[in-house]
Amino acid sequence: MTTPSADDARPADDAGRASAPGQTPPTGEAPEPNAPQSTADIEGTPGHPGPALDAEAAAEQARLTAAHADAAAAAHAAGHDEAAAEEAELAVTAADAAAADARLGATRAETTFAEAGEATATAPAPTATASSVAAANGAEPLLRLVGLGKHFGPVRALIGVDLDIPDGQVTAVVGDNGAGKSTLIKTISGIWEPDDGEIIWKGRPVRLHSPKDAAELGIATVYQDLALADNLDIVQNMFLGRELTRYRVLNESAMEKAAKSTLSDLSVVTVRSVRQPVGSLSGGQRQAVAVARAVLREAQLVVLDEPTAALGVTQTRVVLDLIRRLKTQGIAVIVISHNLNDVFSVADRVAVLRLGRVVSVGPKEQYDTESVVDLMTTGTSKRLGAVPAESSSGSSSEH
Repeated sequence: MTTPSADDARPADDAGRASAPGQTPPTGEAPEPNAPQSTADIEGTPGHPGPALDAEAAAEQARLTAAHADAAAAAHAAGHDEAAAEEAELAVTAADAAAADARLGATRAETTFAEAGEATATAPAPTATASSVAAANGAEPLLRLVGLGKHFGPVRALIGVDLDIPDGQVTAVVGDNGAGKSTLIKTISGIWEPDDGEIIWKGRPVRLHSPKDAAELGIATVYQDLALADNLDIVQNMFLGRELTRYRVLNESAMEKAAKSTLSDLSVVTVRSVRQPVGSLSGGQRQAVAVARAVLREAQLVVLDEPTAALGVTQTRVVLDLIRRLKTQGIAVIVISHNLNDVFSVADRVAVLRLGRVVSVGPKEQYDTESVVDLMTTGTSKRLGAVPAESSSGSSSEH
């Protein structure tokens, strides 16, 4: 049997001492620069000392065992019996095992420390809410009206209106005369400020003091009279008040090119020339010019007030196709209309106003023309919720 010397046993002691992260090294050695100093990592929890203390205990055991091996080897070198040599060899083996345990414990401690740091770095912010998650997923509506109210002296035109306008969808607002439809769109457009409630745009409360404020947000309104200048041509109307200039001179070519491109994107092909006076256009063509002007100004929400009123069948089809194309471009649309056939033809959602209140709002499939008429006239409908999906779809496809 080979007789171990004191020098053979000491490396196990050194291995045990070097393996414990966070352990104070013997005198004369510098502490490890990356040793974890977290209290939770070093001390663990009550009743569960933690992997770092396991490594420390194993290292201490390795040192004691190595010291025992030193003593046994020294005794053998001094000429004692062969049993002492065997004892020294066994002690060296035990020291090797203890050092291996120490290394394993150190690895566990380092892994736990790294995982704790990574978990802290990737943990979600504690302020995250369900609404912020919904906003991130695109569930937040483009425009939200909360408790909106407007009165003119004793007359209460809007009372606690709650309405969401989703992005990229057509929302039809219907109601009888005096229901508050015009007041609603003028409030959204910044003409009138609400007396009560909030207007929330893309999740942020806003105050609209003028139509300019609404236009800067991306809200464009096409009123029933269209607000077009009959004596000006299409290009001049589309850029009225927002003319392009170059070297302080009107850039006619750039404006004409932009007008043609916008009309082409909306598939308006019935216009003979963008330089013809607006007064010479048909009703449907005039409506198309008014909508194209809103799109040209990069509107994200287009409000159409009675877009098909006083239009013939062909012109109405042109306007409805125009609304569908706005939807395909991701632009939200609010359509104010008395014509329920047109509503069910293009709308994704329906909101019914009665005497200044929203009495019902939901997907188009929940309604048919009879239930909407009931809601407009009485505020309730026995048919609401009883209309099968295929019946609603069938009725909307017929219109």
